[in-house]
Amino acid sequence: MEEISSVPVVGVIADSGLHGGQNSQNVKDKYLHALALAGATPLVLPHDVMASPALLKRALSVLDGIFLTGSASNIEPHHYLSADRGEDLSPEPHPDAGRDQLAFALIDHALEHSMPLLAVCRGTQELVVRTGGKLFRRLWEQPGLREHREDPKADLEAQYAPAHAISIEAGHHLHELLGDITHWRVNSLHGQGIATLGDRLCVEGRAEDGLIEAVSVTGHPFAVGVQWHPEWNSRADELSRRLFDAFIAKAQRFHAQTHSHGEAV
Repeated sequence: MEEISSVPVVGVIADSGLHGGQNSQNVKDKYLHALALAGATPLVLPHDVMASPALLKRALSVLDGIFLTGSASNIEPHHYLSADRGEDLSPEPHPDAGRDQLAFALIDHALEHSMPLLAVCRGTQELVVRTGGKLFRRLWEQPGLREHREDPKADLEAQYAPAHAISIEAGHHLHELLGDITHWRVNSLHGQGIATLGDRLCVEGRAEDGLIEAVSVTGHPFAVGVQWHPEWNSRADELSRRLFDAFIAKAQRFHAQTHSHGEAV
């Protein structure tokens, strides 16, 4: 039986929205299942932990890793665009300002303390923006880029089926996970994407049209973001399984190096 002390606790950011006509915060099952199946205890982080520094510090003190999920919402454009440059700051149709605030705080903590971080879709965009990068707000309007959104009329299995290949950049995390494999097919369910990266990020993978699909933080033990959704049937797809397993292994190591020795985070 697995020792309780060896099971890492991973903080999972919540989304806000309506449930039964009332304001609520939640995380989709697919993300929690993927983490649990990889051997972690997922702990949902509501936006309310930002109410005071003490609340946030207490929440962070029990974590061994951070997981930034995908979402129907988008980052508010003022975080990465500027009206002074004539850029479009019109409101997003699905904003979530509370998530923006918490996600940036979690990223800052993960980078400062070398805490493992895995980001998916919107989470990857949060990592890009927080480290000085910019996004394409409407990918389908960008010349030369394919359609990266899912078919809203298709069933879920079809929406999450592999849609295009990515090329793996040598010398980084995904390359280490896949070895000599240089391409992998992934799903595609996003209307926004990475336009530019800040100095702290490097490219891990690109789509066939050249769009950046995976990034990591240079010099960090494991801070990886992917634009696709590896949480869907995470144990069936080899790259997804290896990605979650690597993340949880890093979280276990972080736990052994910090919490088990009584060190404050």
